Amino acid sequence: MQRAAFAAAGLDWTYELLDITPSGLKRAMETLREEDVAGANVTIPHKVEAMHHLDAMQGDAIRAQAVNTVRNDSGRLVGDNTDVAAIRGAVAEVGLDPLGASVVILGAGGSARAAAVALKGARCTFVARNPLGADVAGDVLAWPDPAWPRLVRKSDLLINATPLGRHEEMPIRPAALPRDGAVIDLVYVEGGTPLVRKARSLGLPTADGWSVLLSQGALAFEWWTGLPAPREPMRETLG
Repeated sequence: MQRAAFAAAGLDWTYELLDITPSGLKRAMETLREEDVAGANVTIPHKVEAMHHLDAMQGDAIRAQAVNTVRNDSGRLVGDNTDVAAIRGAVAEVGLDPLGASVVILGAGGSARAAAVALKGARCTFVARNPLGADVAGDVLAWPDPAWPRLVRKSDLLINATPLGRHEEMPIRPAALPRDGAVIDLVYVEGGTPLVRKARSLGLPTADGWSVLLSQGALAFEWWTGLPAPREPMRETLG
């Protein structure tokens, strides 16, 4: 997607995938200071830890306390979070007014934090593998807790902010989907994740990770280059 954007904008730039382990994150972040590097995206599981290797953060990264986009400003690393605006767009896509809404967010990592910022004014409950270690603003329940599926059933919105659904089955039973609410899955899989497909079959408003990916990618492109993002070539590349 980013390579297509660079080509459409006439930039002789490239975008490379780096598979970084947690122990290799610090060294990888230091390579972003090199003169020929404009910046990078940061994804699971590094969105929170990456903050500790930056010189500055701005905007939604400060509010979410998580980073998904880094820019090299003459050797200084500045972090921002384009997930927040992209998730805000997905919330608008499903027609939800966050003010006073009841929201269940699966996960408590960087993507979940971005979702909570995007849903300012909503009542958010997080479902985490390690509730005691979840540093989020809102109620936190454990995965085995039988209360959260009941909360989902009555909620206005369910957001999956975990990797579950990409290589595994959907993280929630179909009978526990919102009765009258909406579903947003931040995982992107061709044809939709099992969670999104089931929600659609029930007639629930949905947004999937593809629209979020496009939006956050376009915002990152604009921050790195200072140019308007060529969204159509980016969208076509995603398929």
